[in-house]
Amino acid sequence: MHCDQNRFAQAVQRLRDFINMYDYEARLTTYSDWPFTENCKCTPENMAKAGFVHCPTENEPDIACCFFCLKELEGWEPDDDPWTEHSKRSANCGFLSLTKCVNDLTMEGFLRLEGERIKCFYQKFSADVLQYVEEEITATTKRLLEYFSNQHQCSVDLDL
Repeated sequence: MHCDQNRFAQAVQRLRDFINMYDYEARLTTYSDWPFTENCKCTPENMAKAGFVHCPTENEPDIACCFFCLKELEGWEPDDDPWTEHSKRSANCGFLSLTKCVNDLTMEGFLRLEGERIKCFYQKFSADVLQYVEEEITATTKRLLEYFSNQHQCSVDLDL
């Protein structure tokens, strides 16, 4: 359970951190260790323009995640076009459907866009949250049953 809680906490932190990733330059700075830099379609500049943030792991140095729809893609090849790959795998991404620069949006337009980004987050992680809550309820119930059984010498049988 601790691992699930940690994973959820990391996801929430990513949601908070990614608010800054509406900015192209902020996305671009994440590509300091990107393996494809020249003579290819998936350069850091093209990746950042397509909404991707570089999120490498020890075993997967080419993971990129859309800051908006949270779609993670790996296994990039030099000829992969970031816009094409993004739209193939996440056609409904709100970032892909923008018709103007984020800085040119009205406050209302930006708030609607940010609401959509948060909705993407909850859709992606709601099953994890539900599973975590159910596991915590079961564990807490067992601890309470054990406590009452030990403290009050009573037996309560619940089908858990």
